[in-house]
Amino acid sequence: QVQLVESGGGLVQPGGSLRLSCAASGSIDSINAMGWFRQAPGKERDFVAAINRSGTSTYYADSVKGRFTISRDNAKNTVYLQMNNLKPEDTAVYYCAARRGMLLKTRSSEYDYWGQGTQVTVSS
Repeated sequence: QVQLVESGGGLVQPGGSLRLSCAASGSIDSINAMGWFRQAPGKERDFVAAINRSGTSTYYADSVKGRFTISRDNAKNTVYLQMNNLKPEDTAVYYCAARRGMLLKTRSSEYDYWGQGTQVTVSS
């Protein structure tokens, strides 16, 4: 089993920045691709970004491209999401996810492990 714990959420003004972290533990050797998703109240869980095991390949949703950056530090078993120029529509619970497969995927059903989520609120 793999455990994922997110941190770094909070309240930020429009145009501000936050960095989310996701620490993995347990059977981490089984993890390959990792990703971030978000879910706003009353909406479905949407893909945000994904990264491969080595960190050399990333993929982003169009809505965050150019503003968000996903990265990972395998020595620390941690994946990050740097979020810049935040907008009110970025408000959501952000979830870290991991999958055993190597390919980057955008559907939540393709991921095997999930964190509990961290709230991000963008408001003045």
